[in-house]
Amino acid sequence: MASPATTQTVRPLDTMGFHASGPPQITDVVAEHLRLLGARSDGPAADAPPGRVTLCGGGFEPGHATVTWAEPGSGLVDEATVQAATGMMAVHGRRDGSPRGLAADYAATATGILAVQGLLAGLVGQARGTGPTHITAGADRAGLLAVSQYLAAAGADEGEAAELAPGGPPFTSAEGVLFELETLDPGAWAAFWRALGAPADAMRAGWRPFQFRYATACAPFPRALHSVTRSHPLPRIRQAAALSGAEVCVLRTLAERALETDGAAPWSLRPLPGGPAPSGPRTTVSRTTVTPSAGRPLAGLTVLEAGRRIQAPLAAHLLGLLGAEIIRIEPPGGDPLRGMPPACSGISARWLALNRGKQAVEVDIKAESGRRRLREMAAEADVFLHNWAPGKAAELGLDADDLARVNPALVHAYTSGWADRLQDAPMGTDFMVQARTAVGEAVRPEGEPPAPSLMTLLDVLGGLHGAEAVLAGLLLRERTGHGVRVDSSLLGAADTLTGPALRRAARGQDARRPAGFRHPLPTADGWLAPADACAGAAAAYDLRDLSTSDAVALLSAHGLAATAVTTDLSALHHDARFAGQIGRDAHGAPAVPAPWSLV
Repeated sequence: MASPATTQTVRPLDTMGFHASGPPQITDVVAEHLRLLGARSDGPAADAPPGRVTLCGGGFEPGHATVTWAEPGSGLVDEATVQAATGMMAVHGRRDGSPRGLAADYAATATGILAVQGLLAGLVGQARGTGPTHITAGADRAGLLAVSQYLAAAGADEGEAAELAPGGPPFTSAEGVLFELETLDPGAWAAFWRALGAPADAMRAGWRPFQFRYATACAPFPRALHSVTRSHPLPRIRQAAALSGAEVCVLRTLAERALETDGAAPWSLRPLPGGPAPSGPRTTVSRTTVTPSAGRPLAGLTVLEAGRRIQAPLAAHLLGLLGAEIIRIEPPGGDPLRGMPPACSGISARWLALNRGKQAVEVDIKAESGRRRLREMAAEADVFLHNWAPGKAAELGLDADDLARVNPALVHAYTSGWADRLQDAPMGTDFMVQARTAVGEAVRPEGEPPAPSLMTLLDVLGGLHGAEAVLAGLLLRERTGHGVRVDSSLLGAADTLTGPALRRAARGQDARRPAGFRHPLPTADGWLAPADACAGAAAAYDLRDLSTSDAVALLSAHGLAATAVTTDLSALHHDARFAGQIGRDAHGAPAVPAPWSLV
């Protein structure tokens, strides 16, 4: 067990080393994040089994992470087959009307971050008494986590909030410039389109699918709206946005993003002012005296979460799976998203996917009495996590330095859109960040127009970064005896996802994947996705008259790996590739398994 009082520590993994082997799409992410957290690379271990990361030193028992694509025998052997089986191809393809693979290695990236989370959680548990020394993270579970909200909606008691049909942004100006439009205000939406002379019926019909596109992964609004933007030059479109309160963001290229990226870590950690936090187990600041265990290394810690939508709630959800007590701070009357259709037992299935098992306390932070109550709660907590608008925490007197005065041991975590790293940043929503950081180009292969995915790629990946940052902050607290402010962002998530493409662009290579990359093949009754290494050979076969199962068997007989593409997410409950993994919660909503196992 490590001593928590190592005052020389600047980063949570300083004085530690690691070695890694396994799928580079996964282990490269693990290695990069461990290095950024302070660990040194000791190179590959000669006797390490495939897919193993070992972290040691600093007075801790060695931690081991096994990273895999999927359970043995599932037929899922790489990024393409994992995307196909978990439903990621189906959700990402809704905008286009058929399944499509993400040209970026999304499942592998998520798996790498989850593996780092598990290693950090193990060290936090060890510092507090006991914790896991071996974790397993699979890309199949990471993929299920990525689609968990869409899976929950597919298995709900009622239909979706908006139509599931092809369509959506980006829009195109008269010069042929692709851009994203964003507003959360129906008045600003209407004013923008009126300024451009859009038909009133198209403007009205377009709002609901646009509003719910983050939930449905498609936006089938009238084509007339696309025609309107094509009739105006970009300066006129920008003027309409400025006058209405809406925002536009031109899609950047990977080459442009590579020139401006600063190479910063996807999160930052800053020790908080005030006296040192108590050393040893945090019973003096925790709301409970529960002893941590290998499977629940955060047991006995309390997280206050003031989060909306996806990013912060998902981060807190993951911390809860690791054993922390999660207390949601909701406005008077409760979170309005609890009622968002579709519902299970009267509660939004999508809301349950991120918030089941959390306690909820209603606090009016607009009132001084509410802010005082929140400060009192923070004084007894271990983590305060929020994703409020930039500057709101300071305005309310609830920023990291404010809360450090009542609890010097607090880890104050902020999950934002931009982390104040870009001067000209637009609104920090998933789709605007995708547009500004060239994710729209990275997820489409060469020869296709760039288009940000309408699957909430960065909100989910940003939530994973948020949980990773909190765990790093908790470990740093244990090693230094001081509270910590941690900041993570959708921008950091975008740079992690596009990192390989940005490095190719910086070397002057083709940043995008080749034409046709990860395009599923049609069969008589569905779709089939070959493994990336087998795609070229598989394309030579005409599979359109074969059932999907027969097509998979045919390719397998010729030594080519492939799997069926999941198009109906509700069928995942009975999919043999995930036998026993997907269940239902107390409300009947579909529930995906924890993304790692810890022993």
